[in-house]
Amino acid sequence: MKTLRPDVVIFGGGVAGLWTLDHLVERGYSALLLEANSLGHGQTIACQGIIHGGLKYTLQGVFTSAADQIRDMPAIWRDRLRGRGRPDLSDVTIRANCCHTWRTARLRARAGEIGARLSLRVRPVRLPRDQWPQPLHGCPGDVFRLDEQVIDPGSLIDGLAAGHRDRILQIDAAKSIDWEREGDGNAVGVRMAHADLNEAIDLRPRDIVLTAGSGNETLRTSLGLPPHAMQTRPLHMVMVRGGLKTLNGHCIDAAMTPRMTVTSASDDHGRTVWQLGGKVAEDGVNMGGTELIELARRELAAVIPRMTFSGLEWATYRVDRAEAATSDRKRPSDVQVQRDANIITAWPTKLALAPRLAERIAESLRPPPGVAPFPFDMLSDWPRPVTARPPWEMEQTWIADRWEKPACN
Repeated sequence: MKTLRPDVVIFGGGVAGLWTLDHLVERGYSALLLEANSLGHGQTIACQGIIHGGLKYTLQGVFTSAADQIRDMPAIWRDRLRGRGRPDLSDVTIRANCCHTWRTARLRARAGEIGARLSLRVRPVRLPRDQWPQPLHGCPGDVFRLDEQVIDPGSLIDGLAAGHRDRILQIDAAKSIDWEREGDGNAVGVRMAHADLNEAIDLRPRDIVLTAGSGNETLRTSLGLPPHAMQTRPLHMVMVRGGLKTLNGHCIDAAMTPRMTVTSASDDHGRTVWQLGGKVAEDGVNMGGTELIELARRELAAVIPRMTFSGLEWATYRVDRAEAATSDRKRPSDVQVQRDANIITAWPTKLALAPRLAERIAESLRPPPGVAPFPFDMLSDWPRPVTARPPWEMEQTWIADRWEKPACN
C-alpha cells in the first residue's frame, strides 16, 4: 500500500472543488482532488452557465445581501476568461457575452432604473429595437442588455482541470472509503482502493475539504459529522431543441420576479438547444415530464410572442441545488464554509460565487508547510475521471411537438 501525505484532499470535482484546487495549488499547497463520478457531474454540468451580477436579487427594489455578495463576480470572471490571473480560463467556450431581459405585457420597465439606483456593477441597458435578439422581435415592451456572460459548463470544467490532471483521481464508487479519525475529531487518514488496480492508497492529509454538492451529506455521514448541515432545493428543468434562434436571458413578470430563464447551446448534431429555468423549473418539481413540458410550452408562448413551435422536441431533467441548511429553507445569500476539526464542508450556492468560495476555504486552512515536493509520480497509474456530458447529450426521452400552434399575441 502506498502512503502519501498531501496538505489537502478535496472531495468533489465540480466547479467548487476544481476552482479551490487551482486556488490552493497557486498558494503552495500539495492538494489532491477525488471524484466518484465524472468531473462536473450533477449541479455544475446541469447549470445554465450564467455569471450572475445581482439584478435578479434586486428586482423588488431592495439591495439584498445576495446581490451585495455576487455583484463583483462578473468582473472577476471576465478577467479569468480573458486569461488574466488564475485560473486561466481563456480556453473556456463563451456562449454569449451578455444576457437580455424583457418583460411581459403587464410590466412597467423598471429593471434599468432599479439597477442604476442600487449601484449594481452590471446594470441593464435599454436597447433600440434593431438590436433585439430575433426571438424577442414580437415583444410588446422594452428589451435590456445585461452584461452577464453565459459560459459552457463542460469547457469550464476542462479549463479548470487543465494543468492539474496529476492531482485529480477517480474514486471507485463500488468500493468503500475507510476513514481514520482521532479522538479530537480530526480525520487523519483516507484509505481507498480501485477495482482496476491491485493496490490501495493511504492518504494522510492535514485537512479535508468537502465540495461534493449534494454528495456532501453522504460524506459527512460517513465521517460521523452532525447531520442536517445541508439542504437541497430541487429543479425540474426543460430542454427544447430544433430550429431555434439563439437566446440568453430572463423574462421578468409583473411581480418583478424572473418568470423564465432561457439559455442556448448547440448539441453534437448542430441543433440549438434551449434550457428553460426559473419559475417553470421550480413549479415543475412535483410534475411529471409530459405535464411540465405542457406548462413550459404555454409559458414560452406567453413570454415570447409569435414563437413558432413546429419541428421542436422537448425533454426534461432533474437536478438538486445543494446548499448549507437555513432555518427557512431559502437560498443562502453567500457562500457557506463550515469547519469540523480538520474537515471543511463548503457550498458555493451559485456558479458565479466559486472564486469567493475558494478564497474562503483558503482562509480556513493552515498555511502550507513548504516541505519537499509531493510525489505525484506515485499516482501515475491511478484512473482519472472524465468530464461529464451535458444533459441534452445524455439518454433522454424527447417528445416531438404535436400541440396545436398557439395564436399570435
